Amino acid sequence: MKHLLVVASLFATAPAHATELIKIYRDPSCGCCTSYAEYLTDHGYDVTIIDDENVPERAEAAGVPEGGLSCHHSAVGGYGVHGHVPAEIIDRLLARRPDVAGIVLPGMPENSPDMAPEKYGTLKVFSYGPKGVALFSDE
Repeated sequence: MKHLLVVASLFATAPAHATELIKIYRDPSCGCCTSYAEYLTDHGYDVTIIDDENVPERAEAAGVPEGGLSCHHSAVGGYGVHGHVPAEIIDRLLARRPDVAGIVLPGMPENSPDMAPEKYGTLKVFSYGPKGVALFSDE
């Protein structure tokens, strides 16, 4: 019985993304996308990189607002994740499962994951979907 409780507690504390695959569609000439994929791998994600010369079109088709476009677009757990979104914010998206198409960190903020040695300041991540764009995280 004690063994069963230990196993059950391991599953209860597993991150929301433990069984999720994240696919990163990236411009083949972009180096930061590979670094971002390594960052996500270091944070426990199972990452597949797919070279795609039409990332903006893919992102727009997924509903990413035009002002939020960057060099890669990811898909995880039925959501779109666009830009260098911190892993803990993706974790939150997957844990909460809000009624949105995805989240976006517009542009290429120099303090976002893998754009700087460590995060400083705040990052504004927005949700997007049929109901429009809204602030998802400001931290």
